[in-house]
Amino acid sequence: MDQAESYIELKLDIDDPIEVGEFVAAFTSIAAEYNRFNKIDAESGVEATLFVKEVTQGCIVAQLVPLLPLLSGSIEGMSAIITIEDFVKRYHAKLSTYLKPGGRAPDVSRNELKDFSEQVAAIASHPGSNLSVAAIEIKDGQKRVKAGFKFDTNQARDIQDRVAEHRRELDHIESSDHKRVLMVFTQTNTKWSPLGKRSGDLVTVDKISGRALPLVYASQMAEDRIKHEITVEPDNVYKKGFVVDLNVDYRAGKPIAYSVTHVHQVIDLPDDEEAA
Repeated sequence: MDQAESYIELKLDIDDPIEVGEFVAAFTSIAAEYNRFNKIDAESGVEATLFVKEVTQGCIVAQLVPLLPLLSGSIEGMSAIITIEDFVKRYHAKLSTYLKPGGRAPDVSRNELKDFSEQVAAIASHPGSNLSVAAIEIKDGQKRVKAGFKFDTNQARDIQDRVAEHRRELDHIESSDHKRVLMVFTQTNTKWSPLGKRSGDLVTVDKISGRALPLVYASQMAEDRIKHEITVEPDNVYKKGFVVDLNVDYRAGKPIAYSVTHVHQVIDLPDDEEAA
């Protein structure tokens, strides 16, 4: 019985000449996404290495072979096709999200969105072309497609447009004002900072977020009042609460920094035992 072999096949059906950079981008994008997937899902915790096995002219075919699971017939070899099949299905699901108006893949980074765009860039710029990705198993001389998907030029352009929209959304910073909220320090910096710049202080505002976020001083009076409490007053600043007006900066719907504009009051926080 022949040993089984498994790999990811990337196929570009393009009649026109294609720039080397476009092909390389398609290859490196899927390789980067596979390695992201493998870091999360590989039980071994070891990242597989991918390499191009074969490229043919006309219809360009690249075979991305995970280096670790080449021991065919072993448990690792049998699990290799399962891992590759799972990856292709998940990758298809992510890219297909952007075929729908307003579609957004959850929890993706800017780098991942960049790879999504580059994955389909070649066929998006060549009308009448297609991109195919498949999980392949060759066993006993027979080639079997375990999972796969295919996009044409129009679909690739939709994916590119919506990925670009998603990237702009992640880059967009919104802000909102909050009046008389309780702010508590988790880290302090005794130096005065330029207005409008991050100060080195970290604070929590439970009404907005449980995470400690950077503090920006948007008012000189607010900075003077707070720095006095930090540097002059003998009481522990971490046991004080500051009732303030502030502006919250958001990125992709998540708060990323607080800009304090006015300090209304400084209060003593209850001890943990008293709070209990």
